[in-house]
Amino acid sequence: MSISSFQAPQRVLMGPGPSDVPQRILDALGRPTIGHLDPQFIVMMDEIKELLKYAFQTENALTLPISAPGSAGMEACFVNLLEPGDKAIVAVNGVFGKRMIENVQRCGATAIAVDQAWGTPVDPDAVEQTLAAHPDAKVLAFVHAETSTGAISDAETLCGLAKRHNCLSIVDTVTSLGGVPLYVDRWKADAVYSGTQKCLSCTPGLSPVSFSDAAVAAIKARTTPVQSWFLDMNLILGYWGQGGKRAYHHTAPVNALYGLHEALVALQEEGLENAWLRHATMHQALAAGLEALGIEFVVKAGARLPQLNSVYIPDGIDDAKVRGLLLEKYSLEIGAGLGDFAGKVWRIGLMGHSARRENIELLLTALVDAFGQQGLTLDLDIALKAVADAL
Repeated sequence: MSISSFQAPQRVLMGPGPSDVPQRILDALGRPTIGHLDPQFIVMMDEIKELLKYAFQTENALTLPISAPGSAGMEACFVNLLEPGDKAIVAVNGVFGKRMIENVQRCGATAIAVDQAWGTPVDPDAVEQTLAAHPDAKVLAFVHAETSTGAISDAETLCGLAKRHNCLSIVDTVTSLGGVPLYVDRWKADAVYSGTQKCLSCTPGLSPVSFSDAAVAAIKARTTPVQSWFLDMNLILGYWGQGGKRAYHHTAPVNALYGLHEALVALQEEGLENAWLRHATMHQALAAGLEALGIEFVVKAGARLPQLNSVYIPDGIDDAKVRGLLLEKYSLEIGAGLGDFAGKVWRIGLMGHSARRENIELLLTALVDAFGQQGLTLDLDIALKAVADAL
């Protein structure tokens, strides 16, 4: 058998991640590989930490990228902060809240779920009632930007509730980092994790995390070892410390970190507030175009994520056929529904480099074509005019 080099197709990525990766980041990935303990690489590591602090809006010393995807960042937060016998309250308003529950249970801790309707933000009142009913809880965990539904929750209020009830907060910011306002220090979040492939427009495979001083104190006060050797922050900190000599922990993904460094430099150049505004502006344009076609959003206005738009599939339209045509004819990817929303919704991403007017116009063109092939005739010109008016 003879297998030749893989040639990836050129796609427009408008699903729930990864997002389009700009050429400058692809170029960075191809720079010469050096050793992960090379003095120049260590200089870059320190710069990545500072750039991540900017992105997270934090001064937390323990801020770094885990050498694995966002799911590993999630696990790192739970396995470091929870011990067997601990209790964690978890707000569940989508798929990724359910994954938090699984993490709690695998730590040998007890999970108390605060179940919410999918497509809605986490209700602070319900969380506060649960915190009051469980004063021995150690952790409150929730998803800031629920990628399975497109709903954003009030992280500032929820983190404040955790503090008032002497809990540490664990916050999923996988889809929110770089896309919507996120203030780790101002909101007093204790442990946050994210991913590189969403609004940072880097390749998948790294998970930025940040731990507050209170979280670090909890890690150091453990009476049992962290159940994961690879994700034990006590060990990782020896490699990701500041300056000077580093203790070997693992071989860092050198070229992937080049890409993250470049993505964070690009975010710094654009400015956080400008990046947030760009995502919001493009969302408004997309919403105008979709609503002009009669497509309805899952999440009510005011609670929607600008970078992840969940919309209902119109009656009589075949989900798989539409996504297949978009991919085959337009080389355009959108996401299917997950969990309770499988087969009922599409998830349309406007993340990072994907949040551009030309992508919105391509999507609307492709959807009108796909609907027409299934007998639903819509006016593309009206949708494009709505986009133009919104912008």
